[in-house]
Amino acid sequence: QVHLVESGGGLVQAGGSLRLSCAASGRTLSDYTMGWFRQAPGKERELVAGIIRSGDGMFYGDSVKGRFTISSDNAKNMVYLQMNSLKPEDTAVYFCAADRFGRTSTRHYDYYYWGQGTQVTVSS
Repeated sequence: QVHLVESGGGLVQAGGSLRLSCAASGRTLSDYTMGWFRQAPGKERELVAGIIRSGDGMFYGDSVKGRFTISSDNAKNMVYLQMNSLKPEDTAVYFCAADRFGRTSTRHYDYYYWGQGTQVTVSS
């Protein structure tokens, strides 16, 4: 069992930055693929970024490549999402998720454990 808690969301102006954090408990994150997803009203949940087994590889959604960076800290059992050059279209609820099979997956249904989400709002 893995319990995930996100933090760091908020309101920011376009062009600004935010750093999201995901605290995990229950299992070591090095066993999992960790993902950040987001969901805007009326839209499907989409992958933002993923990190495989705490650094074996990272992958990103096309819309955030070059702006967002995912990282992890094994010692603290934390995963982070650094978001730079934010745009109004980045506005969404951001979720931390864990895939217990360690896959490189962009599909939300491959992720078994989810946090409660944190709101990110980017004003123009």
